[in-house]
Amino acid sequence: MTSFFEDLDYETATEIELLSKLIYELRDSYNAILRFHDAKDEDALLLKIEEGKLAEHPAYEHYLAVRILDDTRETVRTIISERLKETHRK
Repeated sequence: MTSFFEDLDYETATEIELLSKLIYELRDSYNAILRFHDAKDEDALLLKIEEGKLAEHPAYEHYLAVRILDDTRETVRTIISERLKETHRK
């Protein structure tokens, strides 16, 4: 079985490895915040706030944090995808 990084130059492989770790950390933080509020996803967290099941503060700030974490994770995934496409064009 070939390694995922086998056809990548060292610099690109290192960049992708670091970005992959960042995705993991973003996802882990996202999940930790949701677990803290016993919510399955950001929509469930917002609903708990709207229904008054959670105090608006700091729960709303936590809701914004999970939105930012998820958006950032998607941005990083896009960067990795584009980087891999560039590498395969060469």
